[in-house]
Amino acid sequence: MDIKQLRSFVAVANVLNFSRAARQLHLSQPALSTQIQALENHLGARLLERNRRTVRLTAAGASLLADAEYLFQQIADIELRVARISSGEIGHLRIGFVASATLELIPAIATAFQKQYPGVTLELRNIPTVQQVDALRAGVIDAGFVRMPLKEEGLSLDLVYREPFAIVVSKSHPLARQKNLSAKQLSDMPFIAYGRRWAPSFFDYWTGLCRDAGFSPNIVQETAEMETALMLVAAGMGVAILPEGITRRNRKIVAVTVLNREKIRSEIGIATAQNKQTPLLQHLIATAKKVGQP
Repeated sequence: MDIKQLRSFVAVANVLNFSRAARQLHLSQPALSTQIQALENHLGARLLERNRRTVRLTAAGASLLADAEYLFQQIADIELRVARISSGEIGHLRIGFVASATLELIPAIATAFQKQYPGVTLELRNIPTVQQVDALRAGVIDAGFVRMPLKEEGLSLDLVYREPFAIVVSKSHPLARQKNLSAKQLSDMPFIAYGRRWAPSFFDYWTGLCRDAGFSPNIVQETAEMETALMLVAAGMGVAILPEGITRRNRKIVAVTVLNREKIRSEIGIATAQNKQTPLLQHLIATAKKVGQP
């Protein structure tokens, strides 16, 4: 069935006047009549009864009009949906994130994004940085909030959030009440660490604070979660250097000294595959940067 012929029929059927319908369609009246006749021949049914004064729908024509109007509404909906997907207004995003970013950052970004793009659904997954790299390359996730620095071929990385590191000791630790605590004072202490295997570059970054102070940290326990590291510190098993933000809700059980003077900062970025950039991902990146770096 020719879609142009069907549109011509709907135009005539709605006004029941060939001259008026021809003007609406910017066609000559003979051309319009030819299209209607061709449609009737194709369907093998008379759709319109007409004489010099009147035009009326046959039973077949009335049935076709209802179906055609429904069809054109479906086409309009499809066109709108495709346009919105193309522009990044609707869709679905699978997003990985490191657990240490969940306290404030990820909820704030998700809330801001869904407020601006209510037609997009988000699927959030707690995944360590190293595993996010593999998931991005395999297409398992569309974007990932990772611990920086991170240099991986085939991935694009945008800085989202920066914060100072902090020294964390138990409340009963001899250094707990000392003001202006520095990394140098931890040289002989056992360390609890967010393990290198889960974020190698991040591990090298925070241990750089120790190297700058003249020592290598004596790591006695590694964990896959920074929250676990905090609990071990609170239990007196060692000290830690962690991003300041992760310590905020635990300051009743640990003592925290924020390293504001040090140049090294803990950073979170959003990683995406270079060959899979879409308007939808660009919207997410822009929102994340706006929330994380207001």
